[in-house]
Amino acid sequence: MRVYLLFLTLFFCSISFAQNTISGTVLDSNKQSVPGANIKVVGDKSGAITDFDGKFILNTTKKLPFQIEITALGFGSMKVSITTANQKVAVTLMDEETKLNEIVVSASRTPERVLESPVTIERMGIAEIKKTASPSFYDGLENLKEVQMNTSSMSFKSINTRGFATVANTRFMQLVDGMDNSSPLLNFVLGNLIGVSEIDTQSVELLPGASSALYGANAFNGILFMNSKNPFTSEGITAYAKFGQTSQQAAGTNDYLDYGVRMAKAFSPYLAAKANFTYMRATDWFATNTNGINSANGDEIIGDNRLNPNYNGINVYGDEVSTNIKNVASGLLSAGRITAAQFSAFNAILPNTNVSRTGYNETDLTDNKASNTKIDFSVHLRPFGNEKLEVIWQSKFGFGNAVYQGANRYYLNNFSMQQHKLEFKGKNFFLRGYTTTEDGGQSYDMLFTGINVNRKWKGDSQWFGEYAGAYVSSTLAGMTPENAHKAARATADTGRLLPGTPGFVNAFNQVIADPNVLSGSRLVDNSRINHSDVNYNFKDQIKFAEIQVGGSFREYVLNSFGRIYTDADGPIRYNEYGAYTQVMKKVMDDRLKFTGSIRYDKAQNFEGNFSPRVSMVYTGGESRRHNFRASFQTGFRNPTTQDQYIGFNVGSAILLGSAPDNLTRYRETLQIQTPIGQLFAGGSSVNITGLNAYNNSYTAASVAQLSATGNPAVLRKTNLQFVKPEEVKAFELGYRSFIKDMSIDLNGYYNVYNNFIGNLNVVAPLYGKAQDAPNPGAGAADPGVQSLHALQNGNIRAFQLYTNTDVEIQSLGFGVGLSRKVYKDFEVGMNYNFAEFDFDRTANPSFEAGFNTPKHRVKASFGNEKLFKNFGFNISGRWNSEYIWESTMVDGVIPSATVIDAQINYLIPKLKSTLKIGAANLGGREYIQVLGAGAIGQQYFASWTINP
Repeated sequence: MRVYLLFLTLFFCSISFAQNTISGTVLDSNKQSVPGANIKVVGDKSGAITDFDGKFILNTTKKLPFQIEITALGFGSMKVSITTANQKVAVTLMDEETKLNEIVVSASRTPERVLESPVTIERMGIAEIKKTASPSFYDGLENLKEVQMNTSSMSFKSINTRGFATVANTRFMQLVDGMDNSSPLLNFVLGNLIGVSEIDTQSVELLPGASSALYGANAFNGILFMNSKNPFTSEGITAYAKFGQTSQQAAGTNDYLDYGVRMAKAFSPYLAAKANFTYMRATDWFATNTNGINSANGDEIIGDNRLNPNYNGINVYGDEVSTNIKNVASGLLSAGRITAAQFSAFNAILPNTNVSRTGYNETDLTDNKASNTKIDFSVHLRPFGNEKLEVIWQSKFGFGNAVYQGANRYYLNNFSMQQHKLEFKGKNFFLRGYTTTEDGGQSYDMLFTGINVNRKWKGDSQWFGEYAGAYVSSTLAGMTPENAHKAARATADTGRLLPGTPGFVNAFNQVIADPNVLSGSRLVDNSRINHSDVNYNFKDQIKFAEIQVGGSFREYVLNSFGRIYTDADGPIRYNEYGAYTQVMKKVMDDRLKFTGSIRYDKAQNFEGNFSPRVSMVYTGGESRRHNFRASFQTGFRNPTTQDQYIGFNVGSAILLGSAPDNLTRYRETLQIQTPIGQLFAGGSSVNITGLNAYNNSYTAASVAQLSATGNPAVLRKTNLQFVKPEEVKAFELGYRSFIKDMSIDLNGYYNVYNNFIGNLNVVAPLYGKAQDAPNPGAGAADPGVQSLHALQNGNIRAFQLYTNTDVEIQSLGFGVGLSRKVYKDFEVGMNYNFAEFDFDRTANPSFEAGFNTPKHRVKASFGNEKLFKNFGFNISGRWNSEYIWESTMVDGVIPSATVIDAQINYLIPKLKSTLKIGAANLGGREYIQVLGAGAIGQQYFASWTINP
């Protein structure tokens, strides 16, 4: 309560200082307002930004007379003399095609024109946000060159640039006002769940390539910067409301609601504050893929085979519990439920095939409600009344419901994250420290929900026993094997809890509240990141070249209470740090710009890495409009917290990180299923650790071959090293220019990856010793023969391990971006991207790269923001070719897709507001971007934005 009272005090109390107040309006040649124009006091740091009506108020302590300069994207600049206090000005800017003259900071950590950037960079400013045809500005990022979205659910979308990304894209970094908003627990970006409101967004900058030289380990394949508005230069109260509907064949038609408000006030040249609130609510896309998965063969899709006794549906959960039905007879005999004579009869009739339990559909295990609430506030102090020094305290809170897809599907229910930052920044430096904390709320794993709801009404041994008995009875009654399986399932499912009934609801609520995977499915998490950054630019002290130095420190505190990581005995802590320097120099009449940088990073569990980058930009032509660039840089990615410390049971396997202390911390007691196996193991149970996975296991691919052929000679012992950082060498060429009012942006890249981090599925026998091609004739005392017996009788534990591949991976691609005004104010834009990768598959046939990127992508836009007075429109379309999807959950092909979004907008000056009507996926053909996620349908919306 004290915090809120303080915040209200800051908003409604002000301090008076002597100052000049300049107000005015900025219009274009058609007398339309120009939102987002920058107004700067010449020779001073005071400034302001125009609102949606083109109006601004600028406060400055600079003595009269002075000049202000007005600049805006797409217009020529203009200077105006200010001679009197409280002067009002009216400015008309002339159109100018300057898309590549935008100022960006992220490429080199210093302001520079896009045209002169040493690497590929994409930008979205206030004007682009205003005219986007997507439901939100974050959705609109998909129309940028090189961006491929991976949509897990309506409110959980991750950005993929240059490939090698699933929903959990740990090779991509996202900064909001300098803060990394990745999950502390699993290190991947959470979309815009805790991001920035579109009415508080000043600019978005995207670097699609390796950026480790300046930004560290996680900026491996790209980095996104979302920058919010400063309350000193963007004051007032702005609000918006969107209402619409979503339409999907599986989910039907449902309401969509999104609204927000921004309040900002500069109380004086010394003090300003702002607050934002946004809320979104919708019905998520239903995930209803009933194709079966063959987990023994790389999670491959094998079609809608629900008649298969061992059916394991993609969006069906609980059917992952499976056993060889022939082995059930041994268990019944051991339990005394059948006699020796009955055992012989059972053993003669029961087939040597696996049978799975009947599962529950995803739609039975989640209410499919998507929601997101974001709250943030900040206080800005300028002790000297200008930008020489600004002190910022910022707090951000995000809450919501979403479906995340990793190894399984997870419902993030009342998930929350918060960030708190203290930053000191000035003209040539910044120093910031922030903390990120997340809470899993009532989130749960859908797979274990299905498994343990099943176990609530009937245990696995009882269910499989009843199945076996009914199969034998049905066979003796003359039924075919197919009908006998149907009858057996019907018998075993007697008493099954049906979705929607009180019994099911009660069991469901018990399971999702229980974090024990043997009986529940709740995800428990209270992890944290503590991070600090510093940067100083010596351009005022050193004139020979622009030199920067900087560094960072980060501490991870993992706390899943033993549910996801091996932290049952307490939080796991580890840290990493880095330092960098950059030199930038212009020569040849400022036509040639050289940039060189190098960064050193050290993580607690790994050796240090150096990441150099060199680039050259040459500006040619009399008008300096032809810019050629070339760059080389190396990047690296430290293994994530998941790669190192996870110990997560996902049902079909244990996900196990390879940090040495993690392997000994992971412990499990498993029961031996057969009498002979108990003899080999020396008891009815065994204790294993993570060392079994690395030191005594077979590759899952060779175990699958054994199952298919029955030939032990195909078995291969696992031979793995502990995971280490992966590396990339990135080469890039580019060209940017204006030619006859057309902006052109060309780029090509070639990347070489080494020590690429991936997953390997292995199977550890619970007794015996794994060895290449064990010889069945060696006798029962041979450890290899005992391990073979364990494999053939289900006495195993499957693991998914994190490791590096020895194969070298190459990826290459190129992109073309074109835009111009074709007639009056009609503007056309188009971009094309090609991307592919390759490696020697024979060297490591079990390795999955997870490129997950179409080879061909085409995007286009057509619009006119000045079609006639106060009226504009925009249409955007995109197409991608089909591509292979590889992930720990499922592998398969994602079909090609064509998507068209459109919007019309109307400015109402008297109400100081803008109306927009839009539609996403106007054609209505549903498409997917993630195998296992719901198909994306249509979305219609109408929005009203008020900007007094």
